[in-house]
Amino acid sequence: MRKTPAVTAGGRRSVRYRLLAIALLPMLVILPLLLGISIYRWAARFDATLISKVDGDLIIAQQYMARILENTEQQLVSFSESARFRDLLVAGDTPSSDLVALLKEKASVLKFDFLYVVDGDGRILASEQPVASPSIRWDWPVVSSALSGRPKTDIDVFESKDLAALSPELAQHARLEVLPTPERMDAGRTLETRGMIIHSASALTLPGGRRAALVGGILLNQNLAFIDTINDLVYHDASLPEGSRGTATLFLDDVRISTNVRLFEGRRALGTRVSSVVRAAVLDQGRTWLGSAFVVNDWYISAYEPINDGYGRRVGMLYVGFLEKPFTEAKRETLLGIAIAFLVVTAATVPLFLKWASSIFRPLESMTGTIARVESGDLAARTGYVQDKDEIGQVALHLDHLLDQIQERDAQLRLWNEELNRRVEERALKLQQANRQLETTTKQLIMSEKLAAIGEITAGVAHEINNPIAVMQGNLEVIRDLMGDKAAEAKTEFRLIDEQMHRMSEIVTKLLQFAKPQEYAGYLEQHDVADIVSDSLPLVQHLLKKTTISVEREDHASRLVRMNRTELQQVLVNLIVNGIHAMPDGGRLALRTFDLDMDGRPGMVIEVADTGAGMTADVMQRVFDPFFTTKRREGTGLGLSISQMLVTRQGGRISVESELGIGTTFTVWLPEAP
Repeated sequence: MRKTPAVTAGGRRSVRYRLLAIALLPMLVILPLLLGISIYRWAARFDATLISKVDGDLIIAQQYMARILENTEQQLVSFSESARFRDLLVAGDTPSSDLVALLKEKASVLKFDFLYVVDGDGRILASEQPVASPSIRWDWPVVSSALSGRPKTDIDVFESKDLAALSPELAQHARLEVLPTPERMDAGRTLETRGMIIHSASALTLPGGRRAALVGGILLNQNLAFIDTINDLVYHDASLPEGSRGTATLFLDDVRISTNVRLFEGRRALGTRVSSVVRAAVLDQGRTWLGSAFVVNDWYISAYEPINDGYGRRVGMLYVGFLEKPFTEAKRETLLGIAIAFLVVTAATVPLFLKWASSIFRPLESMTGTIARVESGDLAARTGYVQDKDEIGQVALHLDHLLDQIQERDAQLRLWNEELNRRVEERALKLQQANRQLETTTKQLIMSEKLAAIGEITAGVAHEINNPIAVMQGNLEVIRDLMGDKAAEAKTEFRLIDEQMHRMSEIVTKLLQFAKPQEYAGYLEQHDVADIVSDSLPLVQHLLKKTTISVEREDHASRLVRMNRTELQQVLVNLIVNGIHAMPDGGRLALRTFDLDMDGRPGMVIEVADTGAGMTADVMQRVFDPFFTTKRREGTGLGLSISQMLVTRQGGRISVESELGIGTTFTVWLPEAP
């Protein structure tokens, strides 16, 4: 056998040693990777621990608040069942001074902001302070429950008028100026006048078995003792590291009404708002929010929970959290220490590995650079001559040969791709044209089928209705002749019958006019549209007098139109009547005319705009369909269809634009008379 040359064997042995050195290099990759994974997991556990802690803090705050509600209810029930209170309550229908004094004393002891007795008819029988208004609201769920015999306590939100009805001082104490915060600068209300109340009621029985309720409430707006107690309970001494501080807040909607968060030194952040992200999660979606949040002027590890009122609505939030900065700094210092230690170890070992691997890395880096240039688009890049003739050198030669083949194949593929793109573009253009033709044909077919069906229906209706109408009219005249002088006694009835038969004839005529427009086309004349608008207004004056609608006119059209005057007047009257019906509570009806060229044709425009309720997009698409109407019991649904037919027959166009809550504008374009 032929022996391998010594140089080749030595080269292979050299490669083995180099590969052995390379086998040690993954330590520089695996070790940082493991270290990074460990740091990531540690950081995640660290953050999870903070979230878990703030979640536990929120649970404590929840339990404390639930305990307050329970204690409030128990204290109120105990008071309502006390012998002294019941003796004074049944003493008479008129509240005695002793009962009022007892209520005032108990309200002071229990820290109630109001305490009163209400019967099943909503009459205040006694109150710890004079009620400011006799129209005090009493139909709260807690009161209804107490009147049915079950005591209940809930969080309720009182409007300013409800608070003022109890006590003007109470309403004033609830008022808070809403302040902008860095995370919530959007415009909104500037004053919060509502009050969040711990609302409790206990069942009472009056003489004669009548039901009543003892109702008490504690205002939470600016109740700093309440929120400070929660904060002291959750974040007691030594519960947080040095530099951090715990905070608690009670929100009404998204406004802080009771908090120990400081806006600046000495002033609490009352009236500031929560961030939009938190508000969307807690108040809009009803979720408990846990995480890092920007609170007024700094980042806190925060927990927010929605607060529901007696109706089950989300009306506020309970928040607890602690300053994030000390924990962030501690985590940063730990990571920095680990990174420095790793860099020191790497700096001591990497030079040794680099010295061993340099003879291998040079050709590999050259090939890597070549591949990078090829990936960036330089297909002519090559590794070139490699000094070592070992396996890596052979790989470099094969790589250059492979790149030559790739460059050749790429040139061929580019030519094929250009040809394919050209053919695809041609096919796509043909498909678009065919699709547009198909859509146009489909629309025309649908419209033809609709018009054919309507024509058949119209012909049947005209035949079946006109004949009975003619018979009834003839018999009515016969009856009048037979009755002679006595016909005057039924004059009103005869008149009503004539009017209704005339109305039926008009409906049939409209149907025939829609189905066979060519048979009802009138004599065409040239007209000034401003004159026709002026002549149309008296026809709807009886409708305008019944409303508070103001009519505005702008006549700027100088061109004449060629159209039957009665038909154009019919179109305008129909549009004006529709605008009046769209404004039952009054508004503004604008009639504008002006010259306008369309598709290279001179013409003029008549606009009829109202400030009514507007239409949805679905209604706008169907508004010109025959028999479609939004007036339910009024109208036949043919007015706009006939108007469109009359305008289109003269080569014009009619369109509509509408927006809910703003109004509707109908635009009629007609070509200029030749």
